[in-house]
Parts: sequence; C-alpha cells; structure tokens
Amino acid sequence: MNECIIAACDGASKGNPGPAAWAWVVADAQGNPERWEAGPLGTATNNVAELTALAELLESTGPAARVEVRMDSQYAMNAVTKWLPGWKRNGWKTSGGKPVANRELVTRIDALLADRTVTFRYVPAHQVNGDPLNAIADQAASEAAVAQCRAGTAHGATALPVPAPARSTKGRSEASG
Repeated sequence: MNECIIAACDGASKGNPGPAAWAWVVADAQGNPERWEAGPLGTATNNVAELTALAELLESTGPAARVEVRMDSQYAMNAVTKWLPGWKRNGWKTSGGKPVANRELVTRIDALLADRTVTFRYVPAHQVNGDPLNAIADQAASEAAVAQCRAGTAHGATALPVPAPARSTKGRSEASG
C-alpha cells in the first residue's frame, strides 16, 4: 500500500517536570485532520512527553503506510534521526560518556521505525499561521496535561481540539514590531 499519512505529534509538561501528556493528530493525504488522540503521563518532563507522542503516533498508524511526521520538538526529532545510530554504537552512551536519557522511549521508537517509510518535518511551535496540525496536537496535549485524562476520536470525541491563539514564546517565534 502506498498511502501517505500526514500527522503531527506534540507533548506538554506543565512545570517540566510536571503534569504531562502527549497527543497526535492524523490527516489524510491532503492535510485534512481525520482523527486524534491524547493521553496523560502523570508527572514527566517535556522530552518524555514529546517522545511518547511520537511513539503513540507511530503505534496508531499502519506499518505499510508512508507517514510524514510534523513536530516542533527538535530534541525528539534529533534523538531518533541523528543521535540514535551513535548511541547504539557507543553502547547507549552519549558522546560525553553518560547514559542516554529516555533510552526506553528511544528504543521503542527505533523499533517502530524499522521497515517503515517515515519522514520528519520540523515545524516551529506557537506561530501565527503556523502548521495547523501541530497547533491541534499542541492544544490536545496541553488540555490532557491539565485534565490528566485520555481524549480523542477513539474515546468518543467528535470534534478536534480548537487551538488557542498563537502565543509568542521567547526564542520559539519571531518577534514582530
């Protein structure tokens, strides 16, 4: 099957560490959102939330489908696309000789990426006219982090989370006059 799925995933932690959650949204090949899911993590870091969001997204999509993953976490993206081969070669140690943080999640994602066609696209967070799928995933993760309960189409939701107006975060968006 040559189906292409466009998806976004995001994690949120209110306090880092603090109440955390993950979320993903899947769209059709034209980019129209079709389904979403979000889940609580209890107390966790933002990096754990971001990696969990990616793992949950990959588990929710068929391995035969090509997937374009849009995400705003450079850490999660780099962990599985750039750093992973070196970590494996170094016995799961960083270049500084320390154990790799979040190894269990990275290993889980590595297994989910095997024999699949997945492309990653970095999208800046919290941008006016930014990526609409990322905005939905961001809002869903944020709401789940606060509520600490699962939500999404698989849990009876009939509507997508409505993204909050773009919020400027120093260092994450361009300042305008």
